[in-house]
Amino acid sequence: MKHLRSILFAAALCIGMVSFVGAQSKIAHINTQELIQAMPEMAKAKSDLETLSKTYEAELKSLGEEYQKKVQLYDSEAATKTQEENTARVKEVQTMEQSIREYQVKAQQDLQKKEFDLLKPITERAKSKILEVARAQGFDYVLDSSQPSTIMTDGKDLLAEVKASLGIQ
Repeated sequence: MKHLRSILFAAALCIGMVSFVGAQSKIAHINTQELIQAMPEMAKAKSDLETLSKTYEAELKSLGEEYQKKVQLYDSEAATKTQEENTARVKEVQTMEQSIREYQVKAQQDLQKKEFDLLKPITERAKSKILEVARAQGFDYVLDSSQPSTIMTDGKDLLAEVKASLGIQ
């Protein structure tokens, strides 16, 4: 009888441990920044952004050179012009300077919008694939190891599987 109680106690203990282990969540981690940088779409997005940035830089450089030439011309001719002409020229230079600043702000805003527009589908595709792989492998939580505030555990790293799912080497 005492032997039977010991066996029942051991069986109950085993059943309790199995249900405790089964109740724990499975956790994995992935470095999303590394994944996104490895995606082929990211290379094209970077190229597109670089091209647009160079276009804006060239235009700003051209405007800056034109501005400098006008300032030098007006400075050299200031002594031979009337006060009214010099005042009008100063206003013209100030207006030109202001328009260059406005163009620079607009260019920066356009670059940010373009970057957002290009990166949004890439990040959404990465997130979708991460969820797909995590669900297929039975993970309840996936932590982003690229975020410095994320607490890392000994969970499985899904980067290789998600890359394979995306067709990335």
